[in-house]
Amino acid sequence: MSQQLKGYITALIGIIVWSTTGIFMSHLITVYHIPAFVLALWRNLLVCIVLFPILLFMNRTLLRIKRNDLSLYHWYGFVLALLNTLWALSVQANGAAVATVLVYSSAGFTAIFAIWVFKERLGIIKGIAILLSLTGCVMVSNAYDGAVWSLNPLGVITGILSGVVFAIYTLMGKETARRGINTWNALFYSFTLGSIWITLFNLWPGMPGSTGSYMRLWPELPLNGWLILFMLSFVPTLLGFGLYNTSMNYLSASIANLLATLEPAMTAVQAYIFLDERMSVVQIIGSCIIILAVFVVQVEKEPKLEHKQQPA
Repeated sequence: MSQQLKGYITALIGIIVWSTTGIFMSHLITVYHIPAFVLALWRNLLVCIVLFPILLFMNRTLLRIKRNDLSLYHWYGFVLALLNTLWALSVQANGAAVATVLVYSSAGFTAIFAIWVFKERLGIIKGIAILLSLTGCVMVSNAYDGAVWSLNPLGVITGILSGVVFAIYTLMGKETARRGINTWNALFYSFTLGSIWITLFNLWPGMPGSTGSYMRLWPELPLNGWLILFMLSFVPTLLGFGLYNTSMNYLSASIANLLATLEPAMTAVQAYIFLDERMSVVQIIGSCIIILAVFVVQVEKEPKLEHKQQPA
């Protein structure tokens, strides 16, 4: 199996799992009325709680950090905190399907940032794929309708910002792969530091979605609510993030991000089934365009990436 094919398969499995994120989040917000920032905090915390003993007993070397990587970990955690809080706010304001689509407006930003940071080549085929993915995102989110921007400015702003931040997150994941940092090591410390940052966000009074007090950080959930929160943390978050980050050992940042644009279509189908969210004809066409962009990007030949062996 080629390095590129291995990257495609790993990314696609991660994206299928990851596509359930918006469904879990929307259910917790609408049914149990958990604040967006509290949801983001506990999503991160539970990942750390379950991952620490696994790494400790299976391979404790994965808990080690190189001193020259401390700055990268710090900013990686900060960016992840921004991504998770913005995404939670967007789900609250837009619903699962639209919020997920808006995250993937990041494709264009990722390609531009990758040219600047990693000197990646932006060929004609990749450029067409980016244009297709962004067009599909606009159609699915109804962003072409001016009324949507005037009626729901918080939803549009948080949705677009989540796309920008996701692009930065993708590039930082690419940097950890370039440095030979183990995926699970990066995942654990980014979520740990991200939890600290989200706690600080929660204590910021007046910020939309925050609690403004440490007394309200513990979510008042019944047993069923806690079960769903655990599922959100362990299934799409832990497994999805891990597989997606692993794929960037084999794929360029912009390719990985374009493959991830499959998620909105998957989430939209699940939202239709489980949340009774309906898609218009335009949104269905937009979803098809997004999927087309994913296949178009595979036409482009990727340069071989030097894969550094991860600690076993």
